[in-house]
Amino acid sequence: MFDSTQPPTALSVWQDSIDAAPEFDLGAYESIVVVAPHPDDETLGAGGLIAACGERGIHVRVVVVTDGSGSHPGSETTPGELALLRAAEVTQAVTLLNPDAELDLLWHRDGTTEENRDAIRSDLERAAAGADLIVSPWRGDGHRDHRVVGELCATLGIPMVEYPIWAWHWGSPDSVPTARFTVLPVGDKRAAITAHATQVLGLAGDVVLRPDFVEHFTTGTEVFLVPQTSLGADYFDALYERHDDPWAFESRWYERRKRALTVASLPDERYGRALEIGCSIGVLSADLAERCDDLLAVDLSSAAIESARERGIENARFEVMDVAAAFPEGPFDLIVLSEVGYYLTLDDLQALLAQITEHLSEGGTLVACHWRHPVKDYPIGGDDVHAAIDLPRIVHHEEDDFLLEVFSRDTRSVARKEGLA
Repeated sequence: MFDSTQPPTALSVWQDSIDAAPEFDLGAYESIVVVAPHPDDETLGAGGLIAACGERGIHVRVVVVTDGSGSHPGSETTPGELALLRAAEVTQAVTLLNPDAELDLLWHRDGTTEENRDAIRSDLERAAAGADLIVSPWRGDGHRDHRVVGELCATLGIPMVEYPIWAWHWGSPDSVPTARFTVLPVGDKRAAITAHATQVLGLAGDVVLRPDFVEHFTTGTEVFLVPQTSLGADYFDALYERHDDPWAFESRWYERRKRALTVASLPDERYGRALEIGCSIGVLSADLAERCDDLLAVDLSSAAIESARERGIENARFEVMDVAAAFPEGPFDLIVLSEVGYYLTLDDLQALLAQITEHLSEGGTLVACHWRHPVKDYPIGGDDVHAAIDLPRIVHHEEDDFLLEVFSRDTRSVARKEGLA
């Protein structure tokens, strides 16, 4: 967790990424909803957009989810009094930005977004009805309320862009997906920021937003993150152009050990037809082929498939294939999804998992293994991949670095299959 009392990442560190971002076309929308987890997020992250909507005749509604009452836990001001102060501040700020903007205060208690997901989602669904675009906090912002509110906004089925707040403090271009940046030139919103006096001027000397942090929001440019897309062949081809073995599958003990655990987790001694999705250069494929009669190993990258074919594995076929677009004809007795699910958006992953389930033979085995640490380019995390799998789980191996699980409709243990138990 970041410490907001410490100096933030300098604005200059971000400048090249901001300068390289394309401009956001605000004119494509007629009705926009800006969602703020706390009073002040709307002004910091999207105040210029709110003002621009007024100038261009675009209807905008500002929805503030929590009452902001948790911003000064050591203050003599009670949470109830602070909530009223912050409501008055956000009302003044939004009025300064755009007198025609609607303001919708939901009054959920600060810090309780996780516990009140269902109620908040219901409120957001009502508030966003008929909108062309939702402008939400970035889900990767590093603050729980921002993450939860962003996740709920993403479930509403309305086009969405996300604004960072605390990422400007703790992050850097190496830890934030700057390739998704889009920028909107905006006017001066310092008066609206100053309206949030409890945050920028402080309460009994307790300032929440440091001046060098506020500087990030007064540059005349607002930054939004456009929706993530599944990573395609171009992404992987670029990796293989730089290195024949981008993840050091052949040289790292970590990878050799993980492969051994993956193969050892297979509940059946022998499989007929098998499918490996995202086989890369075929290192795991060689181990899998020893347990299969026929292995189809596929990857998006032609360079990876070329390297895999050079291994000369007799009972393995290597094909350039996008299984998310066209799944190979099954059924398969074994399907391996290793270090690939997090390259997909959650929607694309769920569609792929539906295909996997459909093409898995009765009693067949699905093996999933994924890195658990966050990677800025990946649409989702490794744990998210496994949470989306809707099949009975028969093996669960969890480490800090990776999650290895085996799924099958045949839930009998190996001992029971062999009549030992």
